[in-house]
Amino acid sequence: MKGDKISAMKRQLPYHGWCFVCGNENPNSIGITMFVDDDGVLTSEFMLNKSHQGPPGHAHGGASAAVLDEVMGLVVWAAGYKVVAANININYRKLLPLEQPLLAVARITQKSTRKIVSIGEIRLADATVAVEGSGVYVIAPQLFVKSPMEGIHS
Repeated sequence: MKGDKISAMKRQLPYHGWCFVCGNENPNSIGITMFVDDDGVLTSEFMLNKSHQGPPGHAHGGASAAVLDEVMGLVVWAAGYKVVAANININYRKLLPLEQPLLAVARITQKSTRKIVSIGEIRLADATVAVEGSGVYVIAPQLFVKSPMEGIHS
């Protein structure tokens, strides 16, 4: 994905629930906002802070893995598929500094009748790829149908 042109024509992804990475309502969320362009490429500019720290002054690997899981999954959702993660691979190339601009980018690389594969990167301010990953997402719309009992209080 390095060197991919990122289109200027992009739209913000709509609210999609109480989210660990992007949920503005969730006080424990990383709180990132994501956009998808006309070519289906998802991007998000964000910063991690001290609450995401691992090594001093740098992000915990779990924080970057969570961001990549979210962007790789949401690029699939933005394409119209309701999926869950089946496998995620993360490669750490460089430490992510805290309180500095980062860019997450994701796109779909394969589609089949049951699964979709996407890839993602977190780039430093100078465009260096710091963390990269791939994910296999299984199509599972049945998991996202509201239960008839949902919302009923006893």
